[in-house]
Order: sequence, then structure tokens, then C-alpha cells
Amino acid sequence: MSQPTRRARAERARATRRPRRRRIVTVAVVFVVVATLVGGAAWWRLDGNISRLDISGALSSDRPTPVDADPTNILLIGSDTRAGQGTSDAGSVSGARSDTTLIAHLSGDRKHVTVVSIPRDSMVPMPPGCDAKVPKQQWPVQQFNAAFSIGGPACLINTIEANTGIFINHFAVVDFNGFKGMVDALGGVPVCTPVAIRDPKAHLTLSAGRHTLNGTQALGYVRTRYTEGDGSDLGRIKRQQAFLSSIVQEATRTSLLLRPDRLYGFLDAATKSLTTDEDLGLGTMRDLATSVQDVGIKNVAFVTVPVEPYVSDANRVQWTSAAEQLWRTIRTDQPVNEPTKSPTPTASQAALTVSPADVAGVVVVNATGVDGLAKQEADALRVQGFPQVTTDSTSERPDGVLVQYTSGQEQAARTVAAAFPGARTEKADGLGTTIRVVVGPGARTVVELPNRLGSDPIPTPSVTPPSPQKSIEARTADQDICA
Repeated sequence: MSQPTRRARAERARATRRPRRRRIVTVAVVFVVVATLVGGAAWWRLDGNISRLDISGALSSDRPTPVDADPTNILLIGSDTRAGQGTSDAGSVSGARSDTTLIAHLSGDRKHVTVVSIPRDSMVPMPPGCDAKVPKQQWPVQQFNAAFSIGGPACLINTIEANTGIFINHFAVVDFNGFKGMVDALGGVPVCTPVAIRDPKAHLTLSAGRHTLNGTQALGYVRTRYTEGDGSDLGRIKRQQAFLSSIVQEATRTSLLLRPDRLYGFLDAATKSLTTDEDLGLGTMRDLATSVQDVGIKNVAFVTVPVEPYVSDANRVQWTSAAEQLWRTIRTDQPVNEPTKSPTPTASQAALTVSPADVAGVVVVNATGVDGLAKQEADALRVQGFPQVTTDSTSERPDGVLVQYTSGQEQAARTVAAAFPGARTEKADGLGTTIRVVVGPGARTVVELPNRLGSDPIPTPSVTPPSPQKSIEARTADQDICA
């Protein structure tokens, strides 16, 4: 075998030194590849894997008018089950939940693409019993993801169109069991999490750093909510957007394209997981994908509907006035301008709904080894109106502050966590109505709550938590890895 030329070695060296640039790759690439490499009987088998659902009879007669410029809006739904799909029951998908809802807007001139994520906890007007014949002014406000659970894609489309004025051209439901198969067919998908994940509900435990997830882990990763902050759906949406991008990148890697058996396995799992409207087959997908294959990275926008805490329930969100501007931009087929510069309120900014006086009990656990720290933090809580605060210690040394609580105590935990800047929250068993606060190295001392009781000043801290266990250099390295 001949040795590489000097030019080839130089090119390889430059490629090795060049930092890997993060790319946003659209699904278009996948279908262009499919159209090139898969044909004949294989194509027809893959197309035959897709379940078709006729929902025309369940759609509202009062739909938005499509714009003349020929934009295309595709509703993408991540579902927990496929029960009832592929039937002629007016679009009902019994027992299914829309865990993820995206609207992909392909501009009429095919020069820009916008992908909008709708938080499942959004409170919006919805047809009662998914009966679109009921006048819109009589629709009750319900949680957004209930639409798919009650009436399948038709009910979800009716709800979205009525609340946004956007005409939905096609829909595709992706079953999460098939999602696992896609990841396994790829041999796993790499992710990097800057913080450790321990989410019993998602059955997932990951240390901070880089991991290659198998299908089961990947499913837990995109579902996890109770990892950081207050467990809102907004953080999960960001993880899902990044993970979908990683899947597409893995699916278009040269190493996969040179393995027809693995490529077919991925496509087989992908198409078996799909339920679409009757007009959205592989051929239509290929045509749509080809039409946007030249869209540059700067012209692809991933955005989330701007929301704020719902007035009647801080665990839910409602769309802000900025949401209407987003819908108007899509209705008029305009590109979304620099969406990342528009701050999006999160549920963590909601007003605290539980007074310190109503928190049954707090135990402050010293996880630093520094004497007197737990007592100091407990005193700072008591002066703000917490009636029952005790202290404890542990030999464990987790960095920062972890606030633990049992089911039903979420809002009490939010009040306690608000006193500790940067605190993480986590559900735990066996605590009853007590909120457990583990204070480790790198923790910040108690601050004043917006809903505190009393006017006595918080005692001046005399004990300082030690520096985090992980060095600044190591934390910086972690951040660089995940950049």
C-alpha cells in the first residue's frame, strides 16, 4: 500500500487541528441521501412501513386560508404510543400523548426554515371533546398536550390552527418506540450534558460530560424534566432540539452511508415509527427535502413559543403577546429574525405560590465538612418565616445546593430553593412534607426571598462553603467539551 502524499498528510493534519463546528443539519439531507441510495423494491418496502391516517372528516370546516406563496407547514408529533393509529376512526389515537410538538415551516421560496416547539404545558383554548363544530368562543382553556390524547392529530391540528391562524399542510407522528430503534440502528448517538442527570421518572442516570446513548437511554434523555431548575418543559425542549440535530448528523455520516445494511436498518426503524396523513409518503418527503436542501445554516431557526407562567397555575404556562408576533411572522411567510436574542420567560420566574410559613419542615444538611454551616443557613431561613428548620450532616460532598422533595411538595420546594441561588431540585422518596436541602462545596449562602415574612435582616454569614470539588480548570474543560 502506497504511503499518503505530502499534500494528503497536510490536509489530514489541518483537519485534525480544525475545531469541530456545530452544525444544524435539516432532515432534507437524510431524504436526499435516501433518494440517491435506496431505490426499487427497498424504496417501496420502506414507504409501505409508514402508517397512513385519514383525518379529513375530523378537521374543522373553519380552517385558515393557505397563503399563495406556497409555504409548507408540517406538524411533527412525538407520541408515547401507536395504539389506534392506522385506523379510520376519525384520527383518534387512543391513550397516546404528544410528548413533543413541532411545527416545521418551509418558506414558499424555500430560502428559510423555521422549526417551532410548543411546550406541552401550554394552556390554550381547545374544542370541548375535540368537537370542532363547537364555536371557538365556547372553547374551554385546557392543557395543550391533551388535544392529541383526546382526539389524535385532527384535534391537535384544529387546536393549533385556531390558536395560531397557521394552515397545517401535513402531519407526521413519530412513535417513541421506533425512536429507540433508530438510535440503536445508528449504533448510539453522542450527547454532552454539562450537569449530571438523575431522573427516576425518565429512568436515566448520567454523569456530567460526554456519553453515547443507546435507544433506551436516548428515550429517557429526551423525556427528562426533573434534572435542573424547576423541572419545566422548556429545558427539555432545548435538549430535544439538540438531540434531533445529533441524530440527523449521525444519519448522514459517511461511515453510515458506506454501510447499506446499517443505513437500511435506520430507515426501516424510522419509517416503521411513522404515521402520517395520506399524502405524506416517502416521495413527498423526498420532494420537500430536495426543495430545501440548499437552505444555509443561518437560514434555519429553532425557536420555542414565548411563554410566561399561567395565572391560575404556576406549574403551567401561557403564550405571551410575543407569541402572536411569531405566528404572524410564519403566517406571512417571513424569516424569524435572531430568535435567540428575544428573551423567553420560564416557569422558574413564576411568583412563589407557597409562603415560608406554609412549608411544614426544612432540614438543612451540611455536605461540606465545615462546622457551623448548616446552622448558619438554617438561621437565615428561620428569620424569613420558615417555622420548622432542623440541621443534619453527611459525609457526601456533592457540589452546590440540592433541594429534595416528595410528590405534591413541588411548590414548597420552589420556595425553599429560591433562597439558595443556583439550587437544583429533585424528587425523592420518604421525605413526607419535609424539604431536604443538601449544601455542598461551592454553594452560595441564603438570600432574601421575595415573599419572606418578617423584617429582621438576614444574619451576616460568618461561615463560607469551601470551593467546589471540581477545579475551575476541570469545569472549564467540561464547558469546552459541550460547546
